[in-house]
Order: sequence, then structure tokens, then C-alpha cells
Amino acid sequence: MTERTYRRYTNLASALHILRNKCLTLLSPNTWDDRNDAFFMAEYKRLKQAKTILAICLAVREETYHHWQVFSHGADGVCLEFDSEKLRSAFSRAEGVRHQMVNYQLINQVNKMADVDLERLPFMKRWPYGDESEYRAVYVDNDEELPAYAVPIGLNAITRITLSPWLAPALVPVVKETLMSLPGCSGLRVYRSTLIDNDQWKKLTGRVTIPVMPSGS
Repeated sequence: MTERTYRRYTNLASALHILRNKCLTLLSPNTWDDRNDAFFMAEYKRLKQAKTILAICLAVREETYHHWQVFSHGADGVCLEFDSEKLRSAFSRAEGVRHQMVNYQLINQVNKMADVDLERLPFMKRWPYGDESEYRAVYVDNDEELPAYAVPIGLNAITRITLSPWLAPALVPVVKETLMSLPGCSGLRVYRSTLIDNDQWKKLTGRVTIPVMPSGS
């Protein structure tokens, strides 16, 4: 892995939970929007005869409109950016957690698979989801039913917090101040995304060359 950061798109309440409790919480995949993905996780749980299967998903690629729209839509959306090495180390220290990149497959590819390794199921998705470039952590417990599983992380693993591009600019200071007022969070870098309204991008129109009409036309 060469990626320097992983991104967790979530909402403000979840971000506050992460910062205050210094952990990432793995939850049930049952409510995932991608029903194919949720089915694979349910089958993995059934075939493995596990009591609990929980997961958390992170984006590896740069900020995209898709990520905000699908995973953090609305004014309370938040993206927490983590140092990839520190986050992988945290997952590796957590008992019962496996973590790796998701592998994206075309249907005609999977149709040619005679046998499928059971341990591949939690890390396989259909090719149309490939733009997500997802890194996933999965917790398995064979003995106990759990609604959630917390993986401790140091706040120094967080490299940046980006607030929703739909958050009204007038509200940014108080949200930023609130996040940075939490214990250990005073040094965090907090910004509002300019994805949908970027001044630098809009300045391009000021460099447009107007065609000169030939004289006498």
C-alpha cells in the first residue's frame, strides 16, 4: 500500500463520537445501501457460523462528489482523513479484525470462478462501485453477538477534518471551534470543502480570451 491517507465519510454526530472516544466503531452491514454487498456479508456470517460480523469502510482516493453525495450528503456531512499507516496499525492491533482493499469484479469474471474462497467475500464488490476505491476493516466474533466493535485510534492518526460543502459558510466557525474544543483536538486541521463552490476554479473565466471578429464583417 502506498496511499498516504484514508477517508471516512460520515456525519457530524459520528465525527464527535470518534474524536471524544478516540475510536472507530465497526457496525452491522445489514443497513448498507448496496444490497449485493450486504448479502455477501450476511452469507459470510452464515457460512462462517459467526455470531457477529461488523465492518467499517474508508475511501482511498481523493475527494469526489460521489463520496459526499452518497456517504455524507447534507450540511452535517464530515470527512475525517487518517494517516494510512497509523490506521492500518490500529486495525492490526484489534483482535478479530481483518482489513484490506476491496477487490472489484465484473459479473462475467465471477461467473468463471469455479470455487470462491470464503475469506474473499467480505472484500469483494461489483465493478461499478470501483470508483469508491474502498479500504475495509471487518470484525468477526464466533462466540458473542455484538451490535458494535470499537477500534482504539490515536488522535494523531487524524491528518485533516473536512466539513460538508453544503454547510453554510456562516456556520463553519462555530462547528470548527466545537470540534477543536474537544480534549486533545486543539491542533486538528479543520476546513470546509469547496468542492461545489471553489473560488480558484471560478477565476478561470477571468482568463477567457474573447475571439476578435474580423474587421468589415
